[in-house]
Order: sequence, then C-alpha cells, then structure tokens
Amino acid sequence: MSDNKTNPEKIWEKGIPVDELIEKFTIGKDRELDVFLAPYDVLGSLAHVKMLHSIGLIKNEDLPLLEAELVNIYQKIQNENFEIEEGIEDVHSQVELMLTRKLGEAGKKIHSGRSRNDQVLLDLKLFTRNEIQELTKLTSKLFDVLIKRSENGKDVLIPGYTHLQVAMPSSFGLWFGAYAESLTDDLLLLNSAWKITNQNPLGSAAGYGSSFPLDRQMTTDLLGFNNMNYNVVYAQMGRGKVEKTVAFGMSSIAATLSKLAFDVCLFTSQNFGFITLPDNMTTGSSIMPHKKNPDVFELLRAHCNKLQSLPNEITLMINNLPSGYFRDLQIIKEVFIPAFEELKNCLKIATYAIENMKINSKILDDKKYDLIFSVEEVNKLVNEGMPFRDAYKHVAQKIMDKNFVPMKKVKHTHQGSIGNLCNDQIELKMQNVLSEFNFSLVESAISDLLKLS
Repeated sequence: MSDNKTNPEKIWEKGIPVDELIEKFTIGKDRELDVFLAPYDVLGSLAHVKMLHSIGLIKNEDLPLLEAELVNIYQKIQNENFEIEEGIEDVHSQVELMLTRKLGEAGKKIHSGRSRNDQVLLDLKLFTRNEIQELTKLTSKLFDVLIKRSENGKDVLIPGYTHLQVAMPSSFGLWFGAYAESLTDDLLLLNSAWKITNQNPLGSAAGYGSSFPLDRQMTTDLLGFNNMNYNVVYAQMGRGKVEKTVAFGMSSIAATLSKLAFDVCLFTSQNFGFITLPDNMTTGSSIMPHKKNPDVFELLRAHCNKLQSLPNEITLMINNLPSGYFRDLQIIKEVFIPAFEELKNCLKIATYAIENMKINSKILDDKKYDLIFSVEEVNKLVNEGMPFRDAYKHVAQKIMDKNFVPMKKVKHTHQGSIGNLCNDQIELKMQNVLSEFNFSLVESAISDLLKLS
C-alpha cells in the first residue's frame, strides 16, 4: 500500500492510445460535471463492496480497509478537497484510482460485477434523489410564504382579469393562494418523478447483468431505494427516461414561478400599482432617475421559461435511441445537472422577494375599476327574483347609459372564493403530498452506510 501516485490509466484501456482530439471530444464536460456526482459514486461503491463481500468476492481483511478509505474519500468530497485529476476521464476512474493508490490490489476489486454504465446510472439517481429533496424543501418554504400572504391579504380586493381586461373582483388572498395551490400540484408531479428515480439500477452492469451472483436487494436496501429496476435491460433504458421525467416535474414548478413573475411585473408597473417592491430590491436606469425596475422578477421569468425547455432538450437527445447504451446519453448531464441549481436559486429568490413585497390596499378606490362589480349587481337582481338574462340586460343597459353605480361589497362564500379561501384545505393537500416523499428513510439508510463497524 502506498500514497505514491501512479500514472493514471483508463479502466477500459487495452494498450492502444486514443487520438488526443477524439479523446477530448468524447470526454466533453464529464470531468467538470462528474464532480457533482462524486459523493454518490462513493456511496454506490460502499454499498457495492459490502455486497461483494457478502458473496465472497471481497476478502474479510479487505472489507474494512475499503470501507474506511471510501468514507475518507467521501469526507474529502464533503470538505471540497476532491478533484478529478488531469488525464482521468470520469469520477468512477478517479475514485478507483484513489483506492488503488492507497490499498493496492484491494482497490482493483471494487469493479467486479459492475460497469461504468450502471455506475453512472446509480450516481445520477442518487444525485437526482438528493436534488429532488432540496427542491421539495424549497418549494414547501415558498408555499408557506404564499399561504401566509394569502391569509394576510384575504380582505384586500383587487381586480381580476380575463383577456387582460378588467373582469371581476378578486383579492390578494385569492392571488397568493392560487400560486400556493399550484405548487401542490407541481410537487405531486415531482413526487411521481421521485418514485421513478428511487429505484436501484446497480447490478445491471452494462445492461445485461452479470454471471456473478450479485445480491441486488442488498444494495437496494443499503442505499435506501424503494425497490429496484428489476429487468437489467430496462435499468439501462432508464438512462434519459428518468432525467426527462424529473425535468417535467422541474418544468412544472418553473411554469408556476414564471406565471407568478409575469403577474408581479405587471402589478408593479405604475399603470397597475398593486404591488411595490422595496427600493433595495429594484434597479434603476442610467438616464431616467425615476426608474425602479423589477429586474429580479424579469430574470426569474426568463430563467423559468428556459427551464421549461428542459424536457424537450432531453427528449431530443434520447428520442431515436434503441435499447442498450449509447454515448449520446452523456450529453444529458450538460443540461440536466446545472438545471437543479438554477431552479433552486429561482425558488430562493422568489420566496425572499414575495416575503418583502408590499401590497396596495386601496386599489379599488380608483373609479376605472367600478365595472368589476357589474356581475355582483346582476346576481343581486337574480336573488331578488329577476331571471338571469333579464338582469344581465338590465345592468348592461345601465353601463351603456353610464348610469351604473357599483355597490363595492362582495359576498362570496363557496369553497375557494374570496370569502372562503380554503387555505386550510390547501395546506392539508400540501402536507399529504409531502408525506409521499420518504426522505427520512433515505437519510437513515445513507447515514447507516457511512458508519464504520
């Protein structure tokens, strides 16, 4: 055993050097992006060596050495003291090289019954699982802020719009609450993606299994997966499919944020004046001293519109691939891995900005909004016994004759209306969705996996 560096050698190399230009092109951004997968590669290797030991492919004396060094590498990664060295093409090769340098022959044994195909499948699933957990927590925080603002603004009326024309009375309670409930459905979709992600592909090797008697249930349990991708061909076919499914969940959250951002951009303009952002959350103009621009929400809208293209990008990469592994799949990482950080940043900034925005409680004092109460007048006449069509024509004539005088009182009592927001039911809906994620089971499994016996 030695810490002396050896010349890196590709784990698939057979003595024929690869053309330098070809090698640079085929590696692409793997070394850069695989750093994000590093902790998950180590976790997968920890589970794999335990399983190899259980079937007799790792000696009793080698197991504690391998486990200790893998945990050491994991801690280096957590402390940001890890890099994929020049000449090493991916994270799998780097981890195996570090083990071999430290432990000699024992380090070379960890690849038994495993291919880089199922390693990257596993790494991506473990990475994605963790990112979904972070997205869920951030979405839940934004939800809580929206519900709180909905409750605080439930008695403040604003005009509702159809076709961007003044339509009927709404309220800040309805407006904030609408986006809160939208997030519950977004997480429902993300939860489906979580369940598809949370299945173990390890043991599928290059997509056709192994002649070793691998205990796939053992690695499934060690890594906290709900179950496994049983069919080894399908496990390999899951590459790209999982990413696309998760991307749909992410794009759903992004769509909610984008629509919210567009509303805020409208509502903060002087022509609306419904919302005010603190001065320190706006930007100015180089020539117009009065400007207070909602750049944060314009950028939020753009980022989220960009994120909504993610499922389509992935679809175009995998759309015409038959079963089996193809190098095309490598490029998915370039759009998929960075997307999580982009969406997380959007959720954080949206939460902060919505917490700090101020609402205008006097919007409907402006006479230009008087006509939003026309339906209330129609309904009042109907309640007094007039047929709806007659009441409609009666009020329409008053409006045409400019004789309409609104009664600016709204009494909506049915579920989900101005006077009955049902925020408690929306919160219950969110709690039910959140309970479907078994984050605690995963955290417990990973914690146990990292404990040294």
